[in-house]
Amino acid sequence: MTPLLEPPEHEAEQLELKVLARLYGEPMLQLPLDLYIPPDALEIYLDSFEGPLDLLLYLIRKQNFNILDIPMADVTRQYLVYVEQIREHHLELAAEYLLMAAMLIDIKSRMLLPVRKADTGEEVEDPRAELARRLLEYERIKLAAQRLDALPLIGRDFLAAQVHLDQSQAHQQLPEVHLADLRGAWADVLRRARLTQHHHITREALSVREYMTIVLRKLRNRRFAEFQELFADDASVPVAVVTFVALLELARESLVEITQAQAYAPIYVRLAYQPS
Repeated sequence: MTPLLEPPEHEAEQLELKVLARLYGEPMLQLPLDLYIPPDALEIYLDSFEGPLDLLLYLIRKQNFNILDIPMADVTRQYLVYVEQIREHHLELAAEYLLMAAMLIDIKSRMLLPVRKADTGEEVEDPRAELARRLLEYERIKLAAQRLDALPLIGRDFLAAQVHLDQSQAHQQLPEVHLADLRGAWADVLRRARLTQHHHITREALSVREYMTIVLRKLRNRRFAEFQELFADDASVPVAVVTFVALLELARESLVEITQAQAYAPIYVRLAYQPS
C-alpha cells in the first residue's frame, strides 16, 4: 500500500518552522559556525518610561488602581522589581528611580503607623495625597503633550510654501496695448460710423493737426477717456479716419498714453502729462 503524500501546503509550513533567519531573502536552516552575537544585542526592552512618575503611573493605570487610593504594598513591590532590573543593566539611570522607591517605602511605612489626630483637631492628611497630586498633574501634562504632538507640525507633517518675490518687479504692470487691440477698437468705430453715415456728396477739407487739438481739448481736465468717446456718434467715415490718425500722431509724439486695465478690457486714452 503506497503511503499518502503530504500536501504541498503542509510541506511549506514544516519548512518555514525550520527556518532560523533569512539572509537577502534566502532561508537559513542553521546558524553559521563563525557567527558572533554581542551580549547587548539580545536585550529586550518591553516598555520605556520617561522617569519614575511615568513608570509609577503605568503600573497604576495598567492594573486599574484608583489613583486616589493606591495600594502601596502591591505598587511598591512591582516598582522595586523594575528598579532592580535597571540597576543590573543601567546603573547610571537608577538614581532618580531609587529616590522614588525611597519615597514609596516612606509612604508605606507611615501608613503602617497608628493614625494620630492633629493638635488642632483637624483630620490628618493621607500620606498618599501628595503622591496622588503629583501623579494627576503629571498625567494631565503627559496627555496635553500627546495632543500637541498629534497636531500637524511644520517640517514633519507638511512644509511651508515659499515664494520668491522680486521687489524690483513688485510695482503694478499694466498689460501693453498691441496693434491688434487698436485695430479691433478702430473696426468698432468704423462699424458705428457706417450705421450713422449720411449720403451727402460733399468735399470736406480735414486737418490732422486740427483734430489733434480737438482730441487734446477733450482730454483736458480728465483723468482718462474711453477710446470710443473720442469719436462722435454721428461722425462720418472721413472724420473718424482723421481723428484716428490724429490720435496715433499724438501717441507717437508722446502727448497721450493709451492704456488697458487688463487683457481684452476697454482701451483708455489720457494725457501723457497732467497740468498742475
